[in-house]
Amino acid sequence: MSSALTPQQLHPRLDHLTVIDVRTPGEYAGGHIPGALNIPLDQLRRALPELREAAGRGELAVVCASGSRSQQACEELTAAGVPAATLVGGTDAWAEHGHPLDRPEGGRRAWAMDRQVRLVAGSLVLLGLVLGLFFPMARWISAFIAGGLVFSALTNTCGMAVMLGKLPYNNRPRGGADLDTTLAELRG
Repeated sequence: MSSALTPQQLHPRLDHLTVIDVRTPGEYAGGHIPGALNIPLDQLRRALPELREAAGRGELAVVCASGSRSQQACEELTAAGVPAATLVGGTDAWAEHGHPLDRPEGGRRAWAMDRQVRLVAGSLVLLGLVLGLFFPMARWISAFIAGGLVFSALTNTCGMAVMLGKLPYNNRPRGGADLDTTLAELRG
């Protein structure tokens, strides 16, 4: 079982923890906790040796936008024998408590993944309904998206977010380090 930290608990310990941000590079560039290293959730397994080494030197804190992906990451890390704590409420809660977010020079603010999912899901539902006026079978687009959203809520996973996370604008480092540089820093 992974542990959890509130923004009030994390802030005074920030200099003594290794903070891992599991959002996409685009989201990370839009604002991250000072000193946080970016290892996207879909790259976590690749980073396990370095994360295990970093955890041996001190505590790991894992963050995302709201806490959902970081909780998932902590569960994966715990299953791999790497202790880590999640930030409850993520960077959203961090900023709401008045703590600063670093934004790299040249870092374009990317939409948070949940916002990207809402845009795509809503657009596809509308498309299915509009096309359904002319082609009744097109309503199945809306039904498929609705089923996906229900499945996402029940399992606390999101296939659409995984797919969107692989798009180029979510994967290019913007003012931050690429994964290989981040892993080298963790080894350091």
